[in-house]
This record gives sequence, C-alpha cells and structure tokens, in this order.
Amino acid sequence: MDTNPEHEMVAVPAGQVTLSDRRTERRWEVKLAPCLLAARPVTRELYDRVTGARPGGAAGDRFPVESVSWTDAVRFCNDLSRLEGLAPAYRVHPDGETAEWDAGADGYRLPTEAEWEHACRAGTTGPRYGPLDEIAWYRGTSEERIHEVGTKRPNPWGLYDMLGNVWEWCWDLYDPEVYGSYRVLRGGGWFDEQWSCRASVRRRSHPTFRVDDVGFRVARNQPTSV
Repeated sequence: MDTNPEHEMVAVPAGQVTLSDRRTERRWEVKLAPCLLAARPVTRELYDRVTGARPGGAAGDRFPVESVSWTDAVRFCNDLSRLEGLAPAYRVHPDGETAEWDAGADGYRLPTEAEWEHACRAGTTGPRYGPLDEIAWYRGTSEERIHEVGTKRPNPWGLYDMLGNVWEWCWDLYDPEVYGSYRVLRGGGWFDEQWSCRASVRRRSHPTFRVDDVGFRVARNQPTSV
C-alpha cells in the first residue's frame, strides 16, 4: 500500500469479472492480474499540485477533481509518474482522442473497466457493495452537489467513492463500432438516481469532453514486491 495519503494505493487481488454489452447482448469473462488502485478519486489538491490547474467548480482541496477529460486524465497519469520517477504508461496522440498504453510501464494509469468493476465489487455479488445511502453520494443523499472524497463508507477492500460522487474514466473504448473513440465511465455521480449507481452500469463520453460530474482515480501495475 502507498503511504502517501494524497493517493494511497490499495492492493487489488487477482480475479475475474463478467462484462456485458447491452447493444449486442454479449457477455464475456475477463481474468485479471493483481493491481494497485487509488483508495479515493484524484482530488483537486493533488491535480493542482501535479499539473498546476484546478478545473471544476467545487471549492476545497478534498473534493474530487471534475470537469476533466479522458485526455486530461491520461496526461495527469504521465505527469504523476514522471514526478515520482516512474515510467509513463501512455503516449498521447496529437489529436487528443487516442493514446497508446505501454502495459509494462510501472507508472500510473487509468484502470480498465474490468479492473474497475472487480475492484468495486470487492468480492461481493450484488449490484452494490453495501446500502447505497451509506456508501455513495447520489441524488438521494448529495443535495445535488459534489462532496469531499472518503466521507462515505468504503467497500470491503478499502476503496472509497467507487459508487456516486463522480463518474470515473476508464481506459477502454465504449463501443467503437457505434461510438468511435468514446471511452467508458463507471460508478455513477452526485446527480444520478440510484439505478445509475451500480457496479455494472456503464456510461460513455468523448475523450475530449469535460463534464461536471466526471473525474477519475489512478491505477498501477502491482510490483512483484507488493
């Protein structure tokens, strides 16, 4: 586990998860290696420290950064990696819509959606890892505003805000046959109804769009010494 409280990393064990596509009605199993995943979404304070920017409208260092695009998120991962002397995971193309991932790099990256769902479920089998009011800021609890990270109960693996507060960018393309370069969002946000705050729910957005209920958390490959 990373001892830096700004981006404490939780060891997520190996496992497998079943993903599905609503349009094609296809289901498939994904086997996963162990990885590290941030215990909380990236905060405004951490994003500012790494990039010098403070996007989004929420005041306060401990709020999740939002109004960041997928491209912003992958560039942040590279910047944080360089800051800590790690190998950047991405080469971002000039168009800002695409990037190449060096899967062997030890730097920070976005989780895949399979890693995200496996980590969100944390060994549970239901749609959520606990009673929604106790674990998530969603429309029923949020007073229709964003909240500081880590103020609801974590899941069994110690991950906070996996559901609610802000949607989180994942690495994956959503459905390239229909939506082209659109990327996957997971987790639900502060303005969403309860049915959007489930471990299996997927949303999509263009990689350059910035939305006020969308943020991200970072992942890393798990070193062999962890």
